[in-house]
Amino acid sequence: MDNAEILARAKQVMEIEIEGLQMARDALGDGFTASMRLILATLEKGGKIVCTGVGKNLHIAEKLSATLASTGSTSVLMNPIQAMHGDLGIVSKHDVLLALSFSGESDEVIRLIPAVRRLGIPVIGMVGGADSSLARLSDVVLCVKIGKEACPFGMAPTTSTTATLAVGDALAMTLLDARQFKVESYARLHPSGAIGRALVLRVRDIMRTGAKVARLPLTATVTEAIVAMTAAKSGAALVTNDDGTLAGIFTDGDLRRQLSTQPPLDRGGPEAGGLQPPFERGWPEAGGLLQAPVSAHMTRSPVSVAADALAVDALRVFETHKIDDLPALEQDGTLAGYVDIQDLPKMKVM
Repeated sequence: MDNAEILARAKQVMEIEIEGLQMARDALGDGFTASMRLILATLEKGGKIVCTGVGKNLHIAEKLSATLASTGSTSVLMNPIQAMHGDLGIVSKHDVLLALSFSGESDEVIRLIPAVRRLGIPVIGMVGGADSSLARLSDVVLCVKIGKEACPFGMAPTTSTTATLAVGDALAMTLLDARQFKVESYARLHPSGAIGRALVLRVRDIMRTGAKVARLPLTATVTEAIVAMTAAKSGAALVTNDDGTLAGIFTDGDLRRQLSTQPPLDRGGPEAGGLQPPFERGWPEAGGLLQAPVSAHMTRSPVSVAADALAVDALRVFETHKIDDLPALEQDGTLAGYVDIQDLPKMKVM
């Protein structure tokens, strides 16, 4: 096969699977809604969704079970072969069995159904045809309709497993909506990794407070701002009103920009004292930049974030406004703390 033939075959496989997905989507109906109702009733009673299958469908069942569990619908995977040798103990009286078999004739799954029924557990058969053995043994039949497998022999599960996975995802996401599963709940189930931390942590958990914040009154000078920023090892000084509300922010970037606004004055060369430092040029506010009030050079009403917002919200503010320093405020507008973008990698938020 040349390169063109390789790509043509790959695209043909994907087209076959896309057509299968479209057929599976269009075939959704009463079986899907009945499955939803049964699963919702199961979860409301404190039961779980026990997913099972054999061969390739066992892998699909494992992924479906993981998706359900991670989105708030309690689920476990049960290998039908192991179930007949003791693992049936996974199942409890309030559960529902979601059995995957596209042919509906998988021996291991068929043999499992009577054992499950003896426990009084309802069965949802996720099958390719309503006239299969599994469909006849199920309380609810969720059909997954496709045209043909992408395998040229019609034997290797390809389109059928793709469509089964997609219908399973549709089931999980519809359950998520029906149960009003929120992003905060998702975060609690995903505490590890950057996404989980960003969704679990609040700004209050990661912000700098106390001596780590360069906090100044409106009457402070630029010199006092520099001293406070140095002591706090901070890139910004936060200026507050008398009532503690945020008045503005003065950053090291602001300082550098002020120092570079004019070229230094020439005093006649090195032997005569060299060039005049910019902070000795004679600023109108108070005889020089260092003596000038910080309020004259700060950014008023800066971008801020609520202290009780999620850390991911702070991350979005940094990305949207292209800033490095973010004040955190209490509900009444008073300064609570400060988030430095350099802290986020250390907190493993980004």
